[in-house]
Amino acid sequence: MEPQRRCAHCKRLFVPNPRVKEQGYCRRKGCQRARRRLWQRRKMAQDRDYKANQRRSEQQWHTEHPDYWRHYRKAHPEYCKRNRLEQRKRDAKRRERNLATMDALEANKQIKTGTYYLVPPGSNHLAKMDALGQKVVIIPRV
Repeated sequence: MEPQRRCAHCKRLFVPNPRVKEQGYCRRKGCQRARRRLWQRRKMAQDRDYKANQRRSEQQWHTEHPDYWRHYRKAHPEYCKRNRLEQRKRDAKRRERNLATMDALEANKQIKTGTYYLVPPGSNHLAKMDALGQKVVIIPRV
């Protein structure tokens, strides 16, 4: 009996092809699709030219098929309903994250926004400030 391996996608045991030394996926359609998707994701992250080429190809397809999504939504109302529900969840999650971030930023804010001078206008000590060990005084511009 030939040695078996476990598929990286479906986790089922399979007999690998002897010509493919590092085979990690079985021959099922869904597993092969997952293998190609992973390869493409890695390729897009590592190869700028490949990513740009894919983007151009996608833009060309959209130019040639401008009404695709309109027709798809019309033919698949269940898709639209599910997408609306999922979008509401994503929006709510985004609002929660943004509120927490904005609250945290407001608490740490110490200096008011505006234009400030490190030394009074007309002073020529800008280059010598660190060398002289002077304190930096922030003066709000009036």
